[in-house]
Amino acid sequence: MVRLPLTPAEVERGQRLGALLRRARGDRSMLEVALDAGVSPETLRKIETGRVATPAFPTIAAIAGVLGLSLDAVWAEITQVERDARGAGQDAHELWAS
Repeated sequence: MVRLPLTPAEVERGQRLGALLRRARGDRSMLEVALDAGVSPETLRKIETGRVATPAFPTIAAIAGVLGLSLDAVWAEITQVERDARGAGQDAHELWAS
């Protein structure tokens, strides 16, 4: 299966996600958070640096849970720029489909 290249919007969304997770992690070690979330430290590092711009939903849900973030808050923050650019009336399904 061939994976299509990411769009600039997907890359930017991944960078915002990584920044959000780094801020939420604060002083906690990457190893501690990764192990608590059941993911490898390498996976968390790649997500936090934006190298994995479209991580699997269960991975993000697990990390967000460990960091005490609601998925609604994560979604709201990483899509804020897109909502501003397109208008606040667009729903989540339309954004992910773009």
